[in-house]
Amino acid sequence: MKKITIGILAHVDAGKTTLAEGILYHTGALRRLGRVDHGDTALDTHALERERGITIFASQASFTVGDLDVTLLDTPGHVDFSAETERIMQVLDYAILVISGTDGVQAHTRTLTRLLALYRIPTFLFVTKMDFARRSEAELIAELRAEFGDGCISFRSEARRARDEALAMCRESLLDIYLETGRIPDDAIRALIRERAVFPCYFGSGLKLTGIGELLDGLAQYAEPPVFPDVFGARVFKISYDPQGNRLTHLRVTGGRLKVREVLTYGGRSEKVSQLRVYAGARFTPVEEMESGGICAVLGLSATQNGQGLGYETAGAAPVTEPVMNYRILLPNGCDAQTFLPKLHRLAEEDPQLHLTWDPHLQEIHVGLMGDVQAEILKCLIRERFQTDVEIDSGRVLYKETIRNCVEGVGHYEPLRHYAEVHLRMEPLPRGSGLVFATECSEDALDRNWQRLIQTHLAERTHLGVLTGSPITDIKLTLTAGRAHPKHTEGGDFRQATYRAVRQGLMQAESVLLEPYYTFRLEVPAEQIGRAINDIRARSGTFDAPVSGGAMTLLCGRAPVASLNGYAAEIAAYTGGRGRFSCEVAGYDVCHDSDAQIAAAAYDPEADPDHSPDSIFCAHGAGFPVKWHLVPQYMHLESCLKKPEPVTARLQPKNLYLDDKELEAIMTREFGPIRRREYAPARVLPTGESASVPDRVRYLIVDGYNVIFAWPELHALADSNLDAARSRLMHILCNYGAFAKYEVVLVFDAYRVADNPGRRFDFHNIHVVYTAKNETGDLYIEKRIAEIGKNDQVRVVTSDGLIQLSAVRSGVLRMSAMEFRREAESVSAEIHEILENLNRTHMGRIGERLRAETNARREKGPAK
Repeated sequence: MKKITIGILAHVDAGKTTLAEGILYHTGALRRLGRVDHGDTALDTHALERERGITIFASQASFTVGDLDVTLLDTPGHVDFSAETERIMQVLDYAILVISGTDGVQAHTRTLTRLLALYRIPTFLFVTKMDFARRSEAELIAELRAEFGDGCISFRSEARRARDEALAMCRESLLDIYLETGRIPDDAIRALIRERAVFPCYFGSGLKLTGIGELLDGLAQYAEPPVFPDVFGARVFKISYDPQGNRLTHLRVTGGRLKVREVLTYGGRSEKVSQLRVYAGARFTPVEEMESGGICAVLGLSATQNGQGLGYETAGAAPVTEPVMNYRILLPNGCDAQTFLPKLHRLAEEDPQLHLTWDPHLQEIHVGLMGDVQAEILKCLIRERFQTDVEIDSGRVLYKETIRNCVEGVGHYEPLRHYAEVHLRMEPLPRGSGLVFATECSEDALDRNWQRLIQTHLAERTHLGVLTGSPITDIKLTLTAGRAHPKHTEGGDFRQATYRAVRQGLMQAESVLLEPYYTFRLEVPAEQIGRAINDIRARSGTFDAPVSGGAMTLLCGRAPVASLNGYAAEIAAYTGGRGRFSCEVAGYDVCHDSDAQIAAAAYDPEADPDHSPDSIFCAHGAGFPVKWHLVPQYMHLESCLKKPEPVTARLQPKNLYLDDKELEAIMTREFGPIRRREYAPARVLPTGESASVPDRVRYLIVDGYNVIFAWPELHALADSNLDAARSRLMHILCNYGAFAKYEVVLVFDAYRVADNPGRRFDFHNIHVVYTAKNETGDLYIEKRIAEIGKNDQVRVVTSDGLIQLSAVRSGVLRMSAMEFRREAESVSAEIHEILENLNRTHMGRIGERLRAETNARREKGPAK
C-alpha cells in the first residue's frame, strides 16, 4: 500500500468535522456516523471540543481508498487556533480545503489558502452544505476562481468535457494533446495538481454523505505519494500528554524506518524509543515499527520540539502565524507563581505560540494569544490539567519594535579572568522579515566555534527594544568582528557580550514602534456606508473604494488591531444584524499612536537589569561598568562602520595604532602613574672587578600574518599563493635584519592546524616560528616578550591592539605593520643606493685601470 498524509482544513463551522466523519464512515473506518451537534464524533474527542462544537486539537485517523493507505489529520478551524493548523501543514502531502456552500469563501479560508501556498501543499476543494446552498455550482466556481484563480476546476463526473477543456488551457502542450485525443491523461492531471496549477473542486454534503464518493475517487486517482529515502528521517509536528501524563512526540517518518527500543540522537542527547502508537481519535494501537510516510506518537523522547527534524531532516521554517494579543494570567490567592510556572511550561511545549513569559519585576505571568476564544480554552485546560482556577485579564495588543537606520552594536565582557568582545552590524529589513542572523567575521580573527556560539546566543533569546520593552523584529544582525582570549574566554562570556552588543546597538539606533494590523471586509446596507467609512477613519484605518452590490456595499481595507477590537458588536448593533464583518491578521506596521504607547509604557531601557546596554571592562585587577555611549572609547576592536577614506587619503602614510600618549594614558588608567628614576648613582665596583657590561641583543619580533594581510602587495600575493607571500616576507626580513643588525624572529600562527607540533627553523639570518596546535601567535609573542623584554632591546611589529598593549606593559617598543613597511622600504632603498654606489665606484676603478693600460701601450708604440 502507498502511504499518504492528507489534512482537512476549513473556516470554523464550515462543516469540516462532519465531512471528515462522512469520509471515515464511507470508507468503513467507522461503523457508526457521529454528529457534531450530538457531541459524538470520532475526531473531536476532548470534552471541550464536544461542549463547544468546534475542533480545538488536531487529531488523527486512517482509512484506505484504492491502493492508498491514507492518514487523515483533522485540524482546528477557528482562527484562534490557526497556529496548530500551521504546524500540521509541515507533514502534509495533500490538503482538502472545505468551503461552506451557504457562506462561500470566508476570512479564515483566505488565511488557510495563503498558508497552503506558502508550504506548497497540493489542494483539493470540497464545497459542502450544498443541500442548503442558495447558489448554484457555477456561481460557487466563479467565486472560487475570483478568490483563488482559474485553477479551480470542477471535477464532477458530469462535467468531464468541461473539465478537460479547462485543463487543456493550463498548458500549451496539454492543449495539443487534447486537440488530438479529446482527453487529458491522468499523469498530466496529477502533475498539474502536484504543482498547484489546478485545484480539483467537488460538491456535496458531509451530513447527507453526498459527493464524498467522488472526492475519494479523485484522491485515489490523482493523489501521488512522495518518494522517501532509505536513510532515517522524521519531522515532529505536535507535542501532547496522554491521560496518564506520558509525554507524546507526534511525528511523521520521512525516511527509513523507526523501531521500538531504537536510540534517537538529537539536540546533543540520545534517548530510546519506548513505545510507538498509531492513533485513531482517542484510541491508539501500539506498533513495533513505523515505515516511511507513516505518522505515529513516540514515547521516551523528553526534549523534542514542534517543527524539529530528526535524522537527516533539518528544523522546519519559523511559523507565520503568531499571536497579536498579550494576556496576563491571574492566579488565585495562595497559589505561588514561581511554583505554578513550571506547570504552564508543559502547555507551552504543546503550543509554542503561547509565548509564555515571566515578568520578574511585576511578578506576573504573561501569554500571547490570538483572541478571547483561545483565552477561554486556556482557562479550561488549566482547570482540567492542574485543578486550578485562574483568571485571564482583557488582552493588550502585543507591540514590537524595529530600527530605521544601520548601527553598530558593541558588547564587551571582561571581569577578572573573563574576556569577550562582539561587534554586530544591525540593519533594518522589510516588514515581516523577522530577525535574520549572518556573519562576515574572518575565522582568522575569531574561531568558527566562537562564531557559532554567538549565532546561538543571538537566536536563543527574545531581545527587547528600548521604546516599550517589546520584542524586536525586522532586523538583520551581522557578526562583523569578535575577540576571545586564549586562556580566559568561556562560553558564558560571549553570551553576555552578545546580549550587550544587541542592546547597545538598539540604544544608538532610531527605533520604531510597530503594532499588528488587520485586513477587513465589511458589508453594510448601502444607506449606512457613510457611517462605516467614518468609523474606519476614526480607527486610523485605510480602505479601498466601496463596491456596491445591490442592497449591500462592501468596504475592504486595513486598520490597527487595537482599533478594531470590539467593532464587530458595534456593527451588529447599528446595522440591526444585517452587517457582516470579518478580519484577519495582516502583519505589523508602524504604530498609529506611538507617542501615547511609549508614554504609557514608561519603560526605562537603562534600568532593565536583564537587558543591560552597558559593557564590562577590566582595570586594576577588577571589572568596572562602562555606559553604553562610552563603549566605543574603550572597545579593543575597530568599528565596522567607519566611512571609507578618499583615495588620496589612503595613499598617504598613516598611523594604524595608538600613539604613545594614548597608550600611556590607558596604562596609567589601568596600572597607575609611571614612576621613572630621574637619577641613579653610579655603581661602585669592588677593587679588581671588571666594570664591563654585556651588550644588549637587539630583537625584532614580527607577527607574520598580521604583516602579510596589512601590506597590499603581500595580501594580493597571499590571495593566490600564501607560501609565496611567506617566502617574500622572509627575504625582506633577511635584508632588513642584516642591514639594521637585528635578531629577527618571524612568527606564523598555526594553532588551528590539526595535530600540529609546531616548527622552528632558521632561514638564512632570521628565525622562523610556526606555533603549535592550541598556541596562538599572540600568545607566543606575549611569552617571548616576557622572556627577553627585561634584558634585551625588543621591538614588536604588529597592528594587533592587544599585543601592542602587552608590549607597552613589558617595556618593549612596538611598531605597526604599515609603519614597519615604510621602514623596510627605506632600508631597501638605502641598500639599493649603497649597491649602486659600489657598482659605480667599482666600474670607475675598472675604467681607470683600462685607461692606464691603454696609455701604457700607446707609449710603448706598436709591437715589433
